[in-house]
Amino acid sequence: MIKPAIAGGIPIRNKFLVFGQPMVFQEEIKEVLETLRSGWWGTGPKTKLLEKKFCHYKNCRYAVALNSCTAALHLALNVLGIGPDDEVITTPLTFAATANVIIHCGAKPVFADINKKTWNIDPWEIEKKITKKTKAIIPVHLHGRPCQMDQIIKLAKKYKLFIVEDAAHAVEAKYKGKKIGSIGHFTAFSFYATKNMATGEGGMLTTNNKNWAEQARIRSLHGISKDAWKRYSSAGFQAYEVLYPGFKYNMMDLQAAIGIPQLTRLEKNFSLRKKYWQIYQSELANIKQIILPQPEEPQTRHARHLFAILIKPEMLKINRNQFVQALIAENIGSGIHFMALHLQKYYKNTFGYKKGDYPNAEFVSERILSLPLSPQMTVEEVKQVINAVKKIIQYYQR
Repeated sequence: MIKPAIAGGIPIRNKFLVFGQPMVFQEEIKEVLETLRSGWWGTGPKTKLLEKKFCHYKNCRYAVALNSCTAALHLALNVLGIGPDDEVITTPLTFAATANVIIHCGAKPVFADINKKTWNIDPWEIEKKITKKTKAIIPVHLHGRPCQMDQIIKLAKKYKLFIVEDAAHAVEAKYKGKKIGSIGHFTAFSFYATKNMATGEGGMLTTNNKNWAEQARIRSLHGISKDAWKRYSSAGFQAYEVLYPGFKYNMMDLQAAIGIPQLTRLEKNFSLRKKYWQIYQSELANIKQIILPQPEEPQTRHARHLFAILIKPEMLKINRNQFVQALIAENIGSGIHFMALHLQKYYKNTFGYKKGDYPNAEFVSERILSLPLSPQMTVEEVKQVINAVKKIIQYYQR
């Protein structure tokens, strides 16, 4: 039996494989240099161009470029008037930002358990959590898999609720012929460095409502009536007026300059992600010590942002965290997406959540592990990851 590196064996790789490494080409460098030399680094023409191109890609009417997906989620709730005494329902299996923004609005995050197979929020569990205080639902398209939006839309109409989609993982995703970003009242996207479309930091908020888009744009830059580009561009000075005590959430042109070529290559990169995903699925299919992602649902398109597996600790001599350490010893990076939020210290102490409240989310949270998936990778690197997983499982199997 071959020993894994953590037990004294030879690592699969000599050089560390960074998890979620972004791809940078000459087009990005050219756009950034052009922006630096232009003298306009803040929100300006590049940002406006990216918004226009993103609208076209998502088949939505309006897009507001921001400095993060977190900002987009918070701004959406703010524009919708979510505040104290309100409740917003979301999944406990998500990044902290999804629930944190609800807190920032003064509202209460209410969790609804996930579907154990898809790992997305369960619409039937959502309905159980709706009260007179419920104002909105934040479905999270986890790892790029679209939620059951038909059922969620029915609930929203039945109870007169807003839908703010967290599509941080789902820029290429589609649901029944519609692109994610054109379905809910608002949709928030992430352009963080590890995302399928990356600008280092950054995000986008989409909507088909003109008034909401205008309010989001105003509130994203201190609540002033004219943005900096319009005030100081060659078009001439324009005085501004403070219309709302806004935020500093705007994207700058240096970020947009990276995003423009990233958006252009998105579909090509998606094809590579799909190819690597299929290799993972095929090569890991017969390993009984892990659970693989469910197949894509009919009439949907999984964005394939993250390829995650569930470890079966009852069939191994190590737990999930030890599995992560074993991969690191093989010089392979990985991730945990995500640990159940209701068991995090703040949420336990503030709202009294405890183990057993959301059993499906807890089941996944204790076992989940994301393997490297990036168009930056080669087929050889994908197979090295697979061999490392097999090597660790073979050594530590019960």
